Amino acid sequence: MTTAELTKKDTFLATFSALQFNEDSYFKGLRNDAKNELNELDFPTSKTEYWKYTRLGKIVNNTYTLGQPEKIDVSNFLIPNLDAQVLVIVNGHVVADFTSVDGVTVTSLSAAKKQNIGGLKKYFNTLSQNKKEIFLAFNNAFHTDGIYIEVAKNKIVEKPFHIINITTGNNTISQSRNLVVANVGSQVKIIESFVNVGGEKNFNNHVSEFVVAENAVLEYNKIQDKKETNFSIATEQIYQEANSNFTINTATFNGALVRNNLTIEVDASNCETNLNGLYLGKNKDHIDNHTVVDHKKPHCNSNEVYKGILDDESTGVFNGKVFVRQDAQITNAFQQNNNILLTDNAAAYSKPELEIYADDVKCSHGSTTGQIDEEAIFYLQSRGISKKGALKLMINAFAKDALEKVSIEALHTYVDNKIEQELS
Repeated sequence: MTTAELTKKDTFLATFSALQFNEDSYFKGLRNDAKNELNELDFPTSKTEYWKYTRLGKIVNNTYTLGQPEKIDVSNFLIPNLDAQVLVIVNGHVVADFTSVDGVTVTSLSAAKKQNIGGLKKYFNTLSQNKKEIFLAFNNAFHTDGIYIEVAKNKIVEKPFHIINITTGNNTISQSRNLVVANVGSQVKIIESFVNVGGEKNFNNHVSEFVVAENAVLEYNKIQDKKETNFSIATEQIYQEANSNFTINTATFNGALVRNNLTIEVDASNCETNLNGLYLGKNKDHIDNHTVVDHKKPHCNSNEVYKGILDDESTGVFNGKVFVRQDAQITNAFQQNNNILLTDNAAAYSKPELEIYADDVKCSHGSTTGQIDEEAIFYLQSRGISKKGALKLMINAFAKDALEKVSIEALHTYVDNKIEQELS
């Protein structure tokens, strides 16, 4: 390790030195394990394959202060016509009261630790240990607070939960953390909005763990709409049991550097897994999606579609990997990444991958990157549509197709309107 690298990591560690956690020995032990792991890890460079196209200088060269809890008016971040329970995190701290829901445990992560609620100790940190990923280890060691949701057996939750995750301030760092457990036969839908209120160069390093038990259905919708001067790394770790259904829809609209690390472990038969993503880059945004679907058992299906629209000097990265283990016979795995470049200075790097050890499977992957089809634009113009209108129509159709599996009508309308605004 070079002196410069050592200094950067030490600077990060020093930022968290004043944190004190009122937790029992079990959770303190998990934090200490993560701190020991950090001793063995360095910040990745362009020579690190997993980070090949994403340079972290924007993040690691800064000196940060810890984000503090604040009272924020969230009315501007509510989704019109959405009937949901709203949960608010500001700079890694839960700041809103909770309303009880029959059959659902919903509380702050810090409160759940103090009260040893439900299956917290059974599941917390079980999906995110020893991954040799430095930002995940930082969160394991120094997360402040977040949301804990556990849905009881066979409970169908009618209203979605809307988590509004806010960062504020200049050069602040926050580390939020969620755990969601959908027990046997349960159904739940979650929306998480990542937004910014004022300030520049603030950094949110977020981790979520999802446990989807037998016959459970869980839909997670992630909306990233931070300012173009701020940074975000989000890690989702998912574990699926037999006959479960998990869907994640990710829409990224802004961010100087956004990195999404998504790993789904499909560890039982007859599971359905859906990954859908849309990223819209402009100015000098850098948006990087890394996904892993690990099929370990037979008779499962996974479908993955990510689409990018890149304008100005923005950059989009997609690296999706599907493992089909030897025991995962009769697996269907589909993966697709498509990008549209609106300028000559925009760039897309795409690397869909399949690693197959079973012989009775149907798997495919593909990637396209190009500009808008001029012949299609000409055709629309010949039907009386202006060139600008034709271009907008083509882009909207391309973009909206990526998030067709959003099942919450109000959210679907909100995302469609957001796409219209961003592309206008």
